[in-house]
Amino acid sequence: METISPSPLEEALSLLQCELVARRHRFNPEAVTWAQYDVLERLRIGGALRPSVLSQQLGVAPAQVSKALRVLKDLGLIEQSPDKTDKRVQTTQLSAQGVSFMERAQHQRRNAAQQVASVMTVEEQALFAALCRKAVLGLQTGDDPRA
Repeated sequence: METISPSPLEEALSLLQCELVARRHRFNPEAVTWAQYDVLERLRIGGALRPSVLSQQLGVAPAQVSKALRVLKDLGLIEQSPDKTDKRVQTTQLSAQGVSFMERAQHQRRNAAQQVASVMTVEEQALFAALCRKAVLGLQTGDDPRA
């Protein structure tokens, strides 16, 4: 069987991904998954939201949102209460512990950005930011049918 060497781009992406995941594990003793983190981030940005809105914003099935909400509630990171306009529906928001978790995540992102900035010129930082946005756009266009 022939071994295919990764391209320099593939190696760089893999190395960056490994470092970011390792950093995330260090600040995440709650073991919040990526999907659960996405829910927390939407709540941080949007405030109290209905599960149906979260499902729509995240582009996932309502059952996936419900599962994430159950775990996050058990971890004490969210609170749920009856919706003000429809008491049959629950709205979800970050708890004080959830706000603290998201502040910790923000601190870690800022710290990582400062560490990266310390080894780059201002021009390199701007180029890196632009290339990261472009890479994300490329990744968001969907799965590669050749894979």
